Amino acid sequence: MASVCASGSYFTVNSDGELDLIPGQQGLRDVLEFKNAGSYQFRKADYPWLARVRVRVQGAGGGSAGANAANNELVARPGAAGGSYGERLIDAADLGAVESVVVGAGGAAGSATGAGGTGGTSSFGGFVVAPGGEGGSANMTSGTTALTANGIPAPNAGSGDWASGGGAGGGALRLSGTQGLSGVGGESHLGHGGFGRSTAGPGTAPRGYGGGAGGALSMGQSETGMEGGEGMVIVELYG
Repeated sequence: MASVCASGSYFTVNSDGELDLIPGQQGLRDVLEFKNAGSYQFRKADYPWLARVRVRVQGAGGGSAGANAANNELVARPGAAGGSYGERLIDAADLGAVESVVVGAGGAAGSATGAGGTGGTSSFGGFVVAPGGEGGSANMTSGTTALTANGIPAPNAGSGDWASGGGAGGGALRLSGTQGLSGVGGESHLGHGGFGRSTAGPGTAPRGYGGGAGGALSMGQSETGMEGGEGMVIVELYG
């Protein structure tokens, strides 16, 4: 007659004689991804086998400013900053019954003469907080002479066992009324900033999550900025 043996490293027999998994010995069992801006709840009771979680939190990127140069003149805008990042390994015993999960919204696109908005902060309870990137400024006046515009400083690092700040937004350059370069958007841990442009057009979109928008460039016409990349929260569940 065939027999089956279960490893005592992974299984135990409960008081009812049933074979149970030993908590904390099963490794990664599920991954939750919160990709859309908003507020959510993580309920520990939904995962009775949970031993620990690893949370990865990406702040949102800033939006870039719009531009509106006069006829035969040029305005170039800097790129917006990328959002910061943090991650942490948390024992299930340290989690509350319900933990709040917040995904920051990408910074708003600036109007033709307005600055871009700052990206929203993402977080997992009070364990990890990742600030968003600052929006691009409208800091170049219309003209034809050579001029530069400062880039946008990077946000501070998020909190957690491991954290990093977002990337700074690139500065902008005008060489004449027909030649210039807008700034690139700041990088993030989970995304990339929008590209800098040398032809007239609106701000450029980031890719992935948390990247800053690239700057707009105007040659005698009105151009809007671009929205920053949304944040993201990833929760890895270990049993």
